[in-house]
Amino acid sequence: MDVPSSPPVLDLASTPFGLHSVCRTLSAANATLERFAWLGDQLAVAVWTRETREAETVYEQPGHHTLSCYLDGGYRTERQKLPGVYGAPSRLCALPGDHESRWWVRGHMHFMHLYFLPGHFTRRAIRELDREPRELTLADRTYFEDERIAALCQTLAGEDWANPEGLLRSNETAHEVLSLLLRSQGVRRPDAALKGGLSVATRRRLRDYIDAHLDEPLTLGTLAEVACLSEYHLARMFRASFGQPPHAWIAAQRLERARALLRTTGLPLAQIASACGYANASHFSHRFRDAFGAAPNVYRQALRTGGMAVQA
Repeated sequence: MDVPSSPPVLDLASTPFGLHSVCRTLSAANATLERFAWLGDQLAVAVWTRETREAETVYEQPGHHTLSCYLDGGYRTERQKLPGVYGAPSRLCALPGDHESRWWVRGHMHFMHLYFLPGHFTRRAIRELDREPRELTLADRTYFEDERIAALCQTLAGEDWANPEGLLRSNETAHEVLSLLLRSQGVRRPDAALKGGLSVATRRRLRDYIDAHLDEPLTLGTLAEVACLSEYHLARMFRASFGQPPHAWIAAQRLERARALLRTTGLPLAQIASACGYANASHFSHRFRDAFGAAPNVYRQALRTGGMAVQA
């Protein structure tokens, strides 16, 4: 893949979330931004390169999470609180949005950053770990190794982000990376006891009911009956335990089911629309395009051309 002859220019003021801190820190430390792309869903990816004898880099509460994967070099780069522990190709760093760190950078480094918000990470808590989003935070981890995450990061860094289909594949890859990152770090409970949410049994009952009835109209009243709560209390406690109000959570689950069916089946769009609770294929296509920036058939084709098999 050809590298642009001049670094891309970012309009940070108009971005979905601010990357001012990290980008300015790296630029001030003589790092060169080779490539950058917004992947949709408030996900961003960048590839950086750096050549220096020795320099200090300081990150101060950037406000967004960062996953870093070394692509080449970094053999003499170390975090100050971990002296003697050095980077290397395929080594990973997970840096929470509220973290502060100081690094000594020496020699050549070529690395990829995946930028994401806490919501991307915590929304997976219920679906993948059966935990409330409030129970999870991104762990601050330096130079850990995970073959699957590193391989996906390499794929992401090598993708053609200027191509709409490449962006869709990159979006899919980034989501897979975040799921693996969540699972690799385990559960991190907050120090304080959680208050104001649903019981574990009620949360599971609601989640299972929604999953089983995504192809039907769902109302707050129906969910309140399932939870044995008033509509008022369900709405308040649902948001506390699921991280979103009921209508937003249900809409997200419809889209996730649709993505899974597009990825793993050859079902016609009309059948997918029906299975996910959309009025018709046109309504489904409109909602899908709003969420992911491409029509469902374009999304499916992007996965096919990227070598991801669609099973009948």
